[in-house]
Amino acid sequence: MIEREALFVPRDLVSPDFNSGHRRRLRERFLKSGPDTIADYELLELVLFQSRPRGDVKPLAKSLLDRFGSFAETISAPAEDLMKVRGVGESTAIALTSVRAAAVRLMRQEVQERAVVSSWNQLIAYCRAAMGFSKREQFRVLFLDKKNRIIADEVLQEGTVDHTPVYPREVVARALDLGATALILVHNHPSGDTTPSKADIDMTGQIQRAASALGIVLHDHIIVGRAAHTSFKAQGLI
Repeated sequence: MIEREALFVPRDLVSPDFNSGHRRRLRERFLKSGPDTIADYELLELVLFQSRPRGDVKPLAKSLLDRFGSFAETISAPAEDLMKVRGVGESTAIALTSVRAAAVRLMRQEVQERAVVSSWNQLIAYCRAAMGFSKREQFRVLFLDKKNRIIADEVLQEGTVDHTPVYPREVVARALDLGATALILVHNHPSGDTTPSKADIDMTGQIQRAASALGIVLHDHIIVGRAAHTSFKAQGLI
């Protein structure tokens, strides 16, 4: 059976010498001048080279950007959505999604290695990368020790496109299990509008009261979207 990825550009219509030279020149420019000197579609080409050893991948890179809107949106798209684009099969979808996975892991490690209060911008960037592009709401809790270092980073609930059920007792019970002394709540709004809803505010108050009764501090509740975030603390809601 011929894979979908092999159908995008017929091999007999592609000049091997041209593609080999183009790939070599793009790689050399990337290594010599750095990633900031290449366009988004060229960066996607470099990723696509890993799963498509032959052929012209520039049309596919541009199709992906047309479909998803940006490099970040492309690598953050679910594999099943990527494979709806003509020319993208499983290996290409894995190559693309693995870029985001690597970036999120790098940011997580940087956040975990220092107190979150001294790396707030990095924390926000990590949360947006990890959750901001998701199509479903997720509720994440960062459990902190006395030095405000992350003990655990856990997604406790995942819901629909606009609702995630959260149970304050489960959050506090998990904090006690881990020996956490402070919490940061994070959830995403797939719509991109990070304005807190009444349900968000009520739920935060419930968790804050339950945690406070046991000597656990709620530092903040952050809502993230693709291009924005809202801090409950900054808004005076905590």
